Amino acid sequence: MEQRELGSTGIEIPALGLGCMGMVGWYGERDDDEARATIDRALSLGVRHLDTAAVYQNGENERFVGKAIRGRRDRVFLATKCGLERDADGSIRPDNRPETIISSCDNSLARLGTDYIDLFYLHRIDPAVPLEDSIGVMTGLVAAGKVRFIGLSEAAPDTLRRAHQIYPVAALQSELSLWSRSSSAPALDACRELGVGFVAYSPLGRGFLTGAIRSAADLPAGDTRHLFPRFSENNIQANQPVAERMAALASRFDCTPAQLALAWVLAQWRGVLPIPGTKRRQYLDENVGAMELDLSAADLEFIEASLPEELVRGERYPASMMDKVNV
Repeated sequence: MEQRELGSTGIEIPALGLGCMGMVGWYGERDDDEARATIDRALSLGVRHLDTAAVYQNGENERFVGKAIRGRRDRVFLATKCGLERDADGSIRPDNRPETIISSCDNSLARLGTDYIDLFYLHRIDPAVPLEDSIGVMTGLVAAGKVRFIGLSEAAPDTLRRAHQIYPVAALQSELSLWSRSSSAPALDACRELGVGFVAYSPLGRGFLTGAIRSAADLPAGDTRHLFPRFSENNIQANQPVAERMAALASRFDCTPAQLALAWVLAQWRGVLPIPGTKRRQYLDENVGAMELDLSAADLEFIEASLPEELVRGERYPASMMDKVNV
């Protein structure tokens, strides 16, 4: 597995990580045995960067990941997130108050069954709390040995710069894929400028770029993608030309659409670390195969010209979530 430096930390982690958000729900029914086997397979392949969050399934995701890595914590680069709270009605809101961050960290440590977190993110930025306060308390967690590195998720470039002046930020996590690229460009530029790693989530367009989703009926009952504008029935149909062009491009490069989508993300910059999510071994193996695809600058230009973002229909988040990104 190719290794890449995490920002300017001086440590190297696998170029490809594993997003664990869907391990115990989110994208349809649970299959704990297969999900556990997928984590086992990831570690055997050298995919040891695992990403979760406190808010995923109200902590159940962290518990699952913690049990899955029990007895081999030293083989894992473990990332989780705080600062996003879920209310009783299911809605989520940013909460970056120092006391919330401290309690969230302690609770995550307990659920994960570990005494330290490798990379601890603010999941979303809370404009009601001074950045100096939230970054300051995270710095304290580093000093206490509970956290090794700090990160931000879906923060605006200016917010990243301000945070980085307070304390070195190891990584910014944001969405990046062939159908969500222009919105990420300013953040990617800021990361290059500052020497901050860019952890790319949803590099497969939440599965759409693989060509597996032809209608809303292809999404299981309870799958949260039903709530996302790009996955409404009308937009799924309108976005089929995107999937069709991905399939044609993949055929040209003798790979699968998923592998081409990941190879494109990997080729953006050596500071980019994609974390495609899956709970099935067959898709994990397919994703790892993307590491063998080396795209040239001419290849990237051809792919992007063949798949203009103007083809994409629908926002990447519902309105209730869009106002919490790029803050």
